[in-house]
Amino acid sequence: MSEHSQFSLLSKRRFLPYFLTQALGAFNDNLYKNALLLMIAFGGVVSHEDSALLTNLAAGIFILPFFLFSPIAGQIADKMEKSQLIRWVKGLEVLIMLLAAVSILAGNVWGLMALLFLMGLQSAIFGPVKFALLPQHLSQDELVGGNALVEMGTFIAILAGTICAGVLFDFDDSRYWIASGVVLFAVFGLFSSRFIPQAAANDPALSINWNPFTELANTIKQARENRAVFLSIVAISWFWFIGASYLTQFPNFSKEYLGGSTQLVTVLLTLFSLGVAAGSLVCEKLSGHKVELGIVPIGSVGMSVFGLDLWFAIDQIQVVEGMTAMAFIENSANWRLMVDIALLSAFGGLFVVPLQALIQQRSDDKNRAQIIAANNVLNALFMVVSAGVGILLLAVLEMSIGDYFLVLAILNLMVAAYVYAQVPEFVLRFFIWMLSHTLYRVSHKGLDNIPEHGPAVLVCNHVSYVDALLIAGTYQRPIRFVMDKTIAQMPGLKTFFKLAKTIPICSPKADAELYETAFKRIKSELDDGELVCIFPEGKLTQDGEVDEFKKGIERIIAETPVPVIPMALDGLWGSFFSHKDGHALTTKPKRFWSKVSLTAGAAVEPQQVSADDLRQRVLSLKNTEVK
Repeated sequence: MSEHSQFSLLSKRRFLPYFLTQALGAFNDNLYKNALLLMIAFGGVVSHEDSALLTNLAAGIFILPFFLFSPIAGQIADKMEKSQLIRWVKGLEVLIMLLAAVSILAGNVWGLMALLFLMGLQSAIFGPVKFALLPQHLSQDELVGGNALVEMGTFIAILAGTICAGVLFDFDDSRYWIASGVVLFAVFGLFSSRFIPQAAANDPALSINWNPFTELANTIKQARENRAVFLSIVAISWFWFIGASYLTQFPNFSKEYLGGSTQLVTVLLTLFSLGVAAGSLVCEKLSGHKVELGIVPIGSVGMSVFGLDLWFAIDQIQVVEGMTAMAFIENSANWRLMVDIALLSAFGGLFVVPLQALIQQRSDDKNRAQIIAANNVLNALFMVVSAGVGILLLAVLEMSIGDYFLVLAILNLMVAAYVYAQVPEFVLRFFIWMLSHTLYRVSHKGLDNIPEHGPAVLVCNHVSYVDALLIAGTYQRPIRFVMDKTIAQMPGLKTFFKLAKTIPICSPKADAELYETAFKRIKSELDDGELVCIFPEGKLTQDGEVDEFKKGIERIIAETPVPVIPMALDGLWGSFFSHKDGHALTTKPKRFWSKVSLTAGAAVEPQQVSADDLRQRVLSLKNTEVK
């Protein structure tokens, strides 16, 4: 996959039917929901007083099943074979839409409201299996690209369904068009689901707890067991808070600031949806086909930067009462506003896609769908809270919509700072990503020799002060680095190494206690199933060659027998962080960027490990050309 675009997945049977199924589901949800809202508001089927009540009630009715049934749906998705479950869910959608068609033709609004609840139930069941299936059908280097396509497809489908509802509502005999449409697209979704390949049950022996309230508590408890996963869920839920806050205000924003044309609501919705889709697609390129948390901070900062600029741009817009969409777009005074909305949402896509992939990647296989169910519950909760916050600030405190957008941008920075403070891995990966995309261009080979799960020791030659950062940037699993105390505690790099949980070490003559503590920490990390990387030379090379390997690696493997993966770095000798022509960091840089290669060899079994043999393996790898 690394040699191809993420769009190549759309030619694969293991992805395309699934992609079409979920996109058609999102389209139909929004076609039905928005057609119902238009019938309530403009169809003359209810009084003006009932219209206001039902419009607000509809939003709550659709989202309520996510609270009640997502935890149960997560268990079902973990227990069952997933392709069959999806077909059953899509069959349920066809049945609901057939009943909906009858209610639409009869003008039975209360029947449509009841069916809206069932549509929410169907979506709540589909949610966990929708994302839990991806890691089973996609490889690790396809996961980000697959999630990006799903995010893109979802937002474009939401946009298309919303617009289609408006278009059909304006037709003569609109009820017949809408009734036919919701049934037809449900059937299309069922048809595409029949081609989804099987995905085995994660835990066939799982005993389902049918109590939605106790299972909700259990689901949240499971999600909290992995701090990085849980805070990623919180961050994703915040994205939905932000998204719902902006989208909810677009109609009133258009009315109060843009001249009141309903066409402009569609323009804003289109800009936001296409922005998220574009940002999602960029993720794969920026992440290098792996789950790269380093781009998440870029996404959150971009959301706030363009959210703040949106506040300034409002003062520059030029509108005329009833202005058409095309007239608004053609006026250059409005371009800044449009760019801000598009880029704000694009950075939102950049923010959310790696987090979705991380949840899928790091959740336990047996309860992955239940973790995703917890994500769905919190997403729904944050969207409800966003409505409450909007009512408080806009209706109670009478804040202007423009100032409300400013508050959202500031709140976004505060929430992001909290998440990054709680999970420093985000910040660490950001600096690693910046380093590997500015000063260095890192190519790699053989990283599939490193196990995706379980303990192992990586051994590598030591060329520069940034070796650890570059190695960490090429591989998706967290790595615990063992390095000389003087390097680990260097000003400017000390913070990074601390965030990476580096294990400082020195010679036993210099500090016997620190030396023994290092070996205890190494054993503890390996016992916990982590990857540990050591530089057996014990110091940076003085001449660019690979020095003698110390015997510490033999002691480590004797105490904790695990596989050892030899690795070789090349291209760093002569960089500002190496000892070429003088001590590192003290000489004038001869170049400001370098092409660096990292090559990993085949794993060495514990019983075959020796320091001398590993050095020879690293030397051999160092001479291997990386394509």
